[in-house]
Amino acid sequence: MALTLAEAAKLSTDDLQKGVLEMFVQESPVLDRIPFLDIEGNAYAYNEEATLPGVAFRNVNEAYTESTGTVNQKSEKLVILGGDADVDRFIQQTRSDLNDQRATQTAMKVKAISYKFQDTFFNGSVKTDAKSFDGLKTRLTGNQVITPNANGIKVLGNGGTDVHTFLDALDSMLAAVPGINATNGAIYMNSQIMGKFRSALRHIGYDTTLQQDINGKRTLMWNGVPVLDAGTKTDGTMVLAANETVGTATTTTSVYAVRFGGDEGDQAVTGLTNGGVMVDDLGMLQDKPSYRTRVELYCGLAVFGGKAAARLAGVING
Repeated sequence: MALTLAEAAKLSTDDLQKGVLEMFVQESPVLDRIPFLDIEGNAYAYNEEATLPGVAFRNVNEAYTESTGTVNQKSEKLVILGGDADVDRFIQQTRSDLNDQRATQTAMKVKAISYKFQDTFFNGSVKTDAKSFDGLKTRLTGNQVITPNANGIKVLGNGGTDVHTFLDALDSMLAAVPGINATNGAIYMNSQIMGKFRSALRHIGYDTTLQQDINGKRTLMWNGVPVLDAGTKTDGTMVLAANETVGTATTTTSVYAVRFGGDEGDQAVTGLTNGGVMVDDLGMLQDKPSYRTRVELYCGLAVFGGKAAARLAGVING
């Protein structure tokens, strides 16, 4: 059974875990909506459709020519993401009159984990960090990467033809993800591109009033799909940084369209887990007078089907 972290929070009977789950939902534009399929073991094996079997019309009393489809066997492994939050007993005792220091440190740990996950969701590469998982930038290839111009495209540009070129490219990206809508997907871009995008829409008279999405958050919509800021890394830099090279342009970024699903049958982007978010109050440590809280998520990512997500490359903040 696949649940989003928001749904898991509603079902949790543990106050500490419930609070942590709610913090994840508040902090991340990815973790607030991606369903996590709870699996057994430390990996998930599945079959990806390769070629369809043959079919034909036939005459009466004529036999069919038998044929079968082919599949590619694939698997996704789980990785361990988390951390410990320690608070010295002295600090907890003397400084918790204003804010509970353990709660504060746990919230900061959750924020850091959220940022790490959303960065890996887009930019992860096991070649760079063997302990992590491959993100969408590594996984998406071929027709799922749209590059409308050899040297990149501006979002606003001259305020006229450049705007329409960008919007056409945005629609091409959405067309590469069949079935994406307000209930199951999102468009992700960085904050700078979102600012230019709003300006571009005003130039063509498009209503930029924020609307409520499926999670109750107010956001911009394009063709009925929420447009979200992909957020930042733990160091404060943008997850979708403007450091990609397309032709002569060396400071471009990418925009992503992602359709989420709960299992293999949805042919979408699905999170994998074994046990979900685990929160342990380990109490007082033996080797030092500090209280420890551990937060861990055994997680993985599966892109079921070849059209679950798409990437628009070469976007210039201009």
